[in-house]
Amino acid sequence: MVVHPERAASPKLEILRLEAERCVACVLSTTRSRVVFGSGSPSARLMFVGEAPGREEDLSGLPFVGRSGQLVVELLGEEFGIGREACYIANVVKCRPPANRNPRPAEIGSCAHFLERQIALVAPALVMTLGNVATRALLARREGISELHGRVIERDGYQVLPTFHPAAAFRSPKSVLDLMRADFRRGAQLLGGTRR
Repeated sequence: MVVHPERAASPKLEILRLEAERCVACVLSTTRSRVVFGSGSPSARLMFVGEAPGREEDLSGLPFVGRSGQLVVELLGEEFGIGREACYIANVVKCRPPANRNPRPAEIGSCAHFLERQIALVAPALVMTLGNVATRALLARREGISELHGRVIERDGYQVLPTFHPAAAFRSPKSVLDLMRADFRRGAQLLGGTRR
């Protein structure tokens, strides 16, 4: 059984989770194994937003538990000095797109209200978006992640700090990992502290 720590601590997030689990607004609801709503502290100062669940997330019901998630947790510990339970992690869409393709605009639109309500309920000081899809969905900007990473953008009472999707660090030279590490360090500084 998957335990979601925010269930006991946040009835409003639990109501939203149940709503997401019943959602059939787009075609992704027909191919998912599980809805991957989000996990972590319901009062986190730091929130991560990825694009969509992958295979392991679809099976477990938890976001960022695969290889990419391990890298996020590693950087979180190194640069923020905290574990994943101290932040909140969600995706733009809550169901896995077939063959791990990028979510389509209509699918992102169908799920947008879930993410906006998650952000409102958690009320983080900083949201780090992971990759192009998450950054463009949250900020409605055309620029790519190479241009936006590391830039702080004010939005509705919180700051957004885009960085690369962890999968890019596995496909690209070490420089992408170095840029991600610098972005995480910047995030830690924005929240008032870093381990270094």
